[in-house]
Amino acid sequence: MKLHILGIAGTFMGGVAALARELGHAVEGSDANIYPPMSTQLEQLGIALQQGYAAGNIAGDCDEIIVGNALSRGNPAVEHVLDAGLKYTSGAQWLSERVLPGRDTLAVAGTHGKTTTTTILAYLLQAAGREPGFLIGGVAEDFGVSARVGTGREFVVEADEYDTAFFDKRSKFVHYRPLVAILNNLEYDHADIFPDVAAIQRQFHHLVRTVPGRGRLIVNGHDAHLREVLAMGCWTPMERFGFDAAFEWSARKLAEDGSRFAVLHAGAELGVVDWPLLGDHNVLNALAALAACAAVGVDVATVMPALSGFHSVKRRLEVIGAGNGITVYDDFAHHPTAIATTLAGLRAKVGDARIVVAMEPRSNSMRLGAHADALAPSLDLADTVVFLARPELPWDAGKVIAALRGEGHAVADADALLSALGGIVRTGDHVVFMSNGGFDGAPRRFFAAL
Repeated sequence: MKLHILGIAGTFMGGVAALARELGHAVEGSDANIYPPMSTQLEQLGIALQQGYAAGNIAGDCDEIIVGNALSRGNPAVEHVLDAGLKYTSGAQWLSERVLPGRDTLAVAGTHGKTTTTTILAYLLQAAGREPGFLIGGVAEDFGVSARVGTGREFVVEADEYDTAFFDKRSKFVHYRPLVAILNNLEYDHADIFPDVAAIQRQFHHLVRTVPGRGRLIVNGHDAHLREVLAMGCWTPMERFGFDAAFEWSARKLAEDGSRFAVLHAGAELGVVDWPLLGDHNVLNALAALAACAAVGVDVATVMPALSGFHSVKRRLEVIGAGNGITVYDDFAHHPTAIATTLAGLRAKVGDARIVVAMEPRSNSMRLGAHADALAPSLDLADTVVFLARPELPWDAGKVIAALRGEGHAVADADALLSALGGIVRTGDHVVFMSNGGFDGAPRRFFAAL
């Protein structure tokens, strides 16, 4: 079968493309914005990419069109698909029908940490010899790809609450019907489709409704919004994870930066994790993944040591390199809470060294201003912030700059940002580029300039 994937350079749709190619389908695709790391993965798979959504970019001999949720009515490619009567589906529906049947699906949901937790879970199942399949919303360093079919029974999927497609406004994760679901956290996000937290909670409860009684819910015990979701009804055994020793799964930090911690189940210590990741959020991500492994019969004490060699996901506080005594990081920042926790982990590691943040408000919620009031507090641990306030940004970035604890600068484009950074940084600094978009290649351009 020949498939054309609209929105193929998105992290989810790029994973769908990789799975389809592995299953033997001919795959082509198009997107408006094609940039690494997903573009690199697609090129390595030999998948032909077309820039833009012109109708002519879809080959006439395609059997089915898989439509990404970034496309809406009025898009030339969408209008062509509809007018020509072509067969089409969504990425989530294709996955649920072509990959997940007959598998034990483990789904990782939450506002933050989905990609990292999904990767940790797949990595641990691999260490246990389970040979899992997976679809991760990013390129996992230890696997080199964002998705694979796998030969084992388990399939691990990053379960996104974003809507499915222009013709299916349910959250993607309702398609997956998992045996085990991790509910990592729940905060307000995706302001372009959700009016409030309650609307997101309803979607999370739709997911809860699909988990069978023989399955397991692994839930962040600290999260009040998740407790409210479960109060709507829960028909599946539930285990909580967190830093509270009263939870079924708990962690005790042995290093302030989260690089070493003990894991306890029902109050009994199972072992110690000593690994390269930083921050309390990553401790919780690992704890959730270990609990999910236990839910499918893995002896977690035997796989825990494997985390010492875990390399996470590209663009999650990824070290681009160090030059002239300056360390440069690329981080997929999309929400104030994620920004704050990432910087807290880095601060605990680097101590009094200067942290310089280059910030692009790139997600739909960020650009709409839904998180504008929370942005400055989330950057409290940065010494200096260079804020990319493009002319089309519909809210006043000056208020964020004025509210920063440290020094702040606003610039209109990536070239001006790089120029400003050049005059700010000095030996010993840690420079963190934060954006969930391509950032005009700024992180690597800056490192090359060093």
